[in-house]
Amino acid sequence: MKVFTEKAKIKNEISFLKKKKQSLGFVPTMGALHDGHLSLVEEALKNNNQVVVSIFVNPTQFNNASDLENYPRTLERDIKLLETVSNEIMVYAPAVEDIYEGQTKSERFSFDGLEFEMEGKFREGHFDGVGTIVKRLFEIIEPDNAYFGEKDFQQLAIIKKLVEKHSIPVNVHGCKIHREPDGLAMSSRNERLKPEYKKEAPFIYRILNSAKKKFGTKSAKEVTEWVEKQFANNALLQLEYFIIADTSTLKPVIRKSHKKQYRAFIAVYADDIRLIDNIALN
Repeated sequence: MKVFTEKAKIKNEISFLKKKKQSLGFVPTMGALHDGHLSLVEEALKNNNQVVVSIFVNPTQFNNASDLENYPRTLERDIKLLETVSNEIMVYAPAVEDIYEGQTKSERFSFDGLEFEMEGKFREGHFDGVGTIVKRLFEIIEPDNAYFGEKDFQQLAIIKKLVEKHSIPVNVHGCKIHREPDGLAMSSRNERLKPEYKKEAPFIYRILNSAKKKFGTKSAKEVTEWVEKQFANNALLQLEYFIIADTSTLKPVIRKSHKKQYRAFIAVYADDIRLIDNIALN
């Protein structure tokens, strides 16, 4: 497996591949890989001649310094995990300096309002950070196809908007949420959950499934109030938000329409670990 830490060297390798007309798939990650990441890699391998996985904890998308400091960094373990899928994967694991060249700050973006909903309301500047790193990685890797998990559905929508508005020649693919056997959405943050919180966390997905059933007969307001009540009665998990939104605008639904697609989005604190999840409602 080839591991690159400098953009100049991986760009040279990619240039060679492109001369051979090989299609290139890309899976950007922040490391601490799990089966959810590996499912994205497997999807990329099925549909491309060569795959690049980036491993980079991006400082500009963290609005909480403690969260950035505590984010797991497990490069050696990540490489071994990727080797269980294929030895032909190229890994790009740069230092902050290689990406930002001494200017570790975000560009400013407009995503036509998508950035102001849900996560944008609770994580100031987060999507400027996401847009900055994804745009830079796309410029370095120049992939034909890029793969993102639907667990970060808002991020996926914003990346599609980034590609559209900046005319970036890459196909962005959303892949289904990968879950633990108990239903908990796989996340690198799950590793940091204390045992009692790890045991309780599947409650989030159970509530989402119940909310989906209720949405068939009840209004978004009624479902939201029910969800809020369930978490008010949970001693371990603290609800940050639960929102039912139109999947095209990400704006909260006021009145249901059979012509629109809806999704329920949730963010929950398990002690000091923030967990997000979502589910399609129709």
